[in-house]
Amino acid sequence: MKTIGLLGGMSWESSALYYQLINERVAMLRGGFNSAKCVMYSVNFQEVETYQAEGRWEDAGELLADAAARIRRAGAEIVVLCTNTMHKVADYIVREVGDTFIHIAEPTAQAIHQREVKTIGLLGTRYTMEQDFYKGKLAELGVSVLVPPAEDRDIVHSIIYDELCRGEVKDSSRAEYQRIIRQLQVEGGQGVILGCTEIGMLIGQRDVDVPVFDTTQLHAHEAVRIALGAG
Repeated sequence: MKTIGLLGGMSWESSALYYQLINERVAMLRGGFNSAKCVMYSVNFQEVETYQAEGRWEDAGELLADAAARIRRAGAEIVVLCTNTMHKVADYIVREVGDTFIHIAEPTAQAIHQREVKTIGLLGTRYTMEQDFYKGKLAELGVSVLVPPAEDRDIVHSIIYDELCRGEVKDSSRAEYQRIIRQLQVEGGQGVILGCTEIGMLIGQRDVDVPVFDTTQLHAHEAVRIALGAG
């Protein structure tokens, strides 16, 4: 079993979910008292959020590259960045850890292709929905992406930062996400990507009638697959 390195804290709520999902998956596959071999470096999200808001992506990239290097020195053989948005600076991390890095879009695209979905709705932070670093990666992997209109993108973004990143889960916000997903369906979306690692706290497959692709779960399970050497 390889050691999984978790680069987390963005937010810590979703990082805790990664830890849970990874260990549950190992226990399910291996049985007994098996759990994951892993190390975590959790950053201060306040620093990262400030860099995001001020557009200081280079500073954010250097911060996470340093954290990734620390994870490798701690013995990680696989590196998982426990956030969608900060994959904007994935190149900085790859510079430090090379091909031990698992990009979150790759298992997501694979799952979408397995369900034979051609066009997918994307929910995430404003950065993820509006910038090309994530949509572009999915396009390279053969996935056509729809995002909500500007007003709804603001709603999705504010619920993530003002509620989910603070551990708040509200029924009214779930209803808003359901409404936005229904509109994406009208526009041709055959499924929806939960493209922020906190969104799974709010909404899941039980809440909508199209396939849901939870990037947190898909990313965590891919890390386990590689750690266990599974095919």
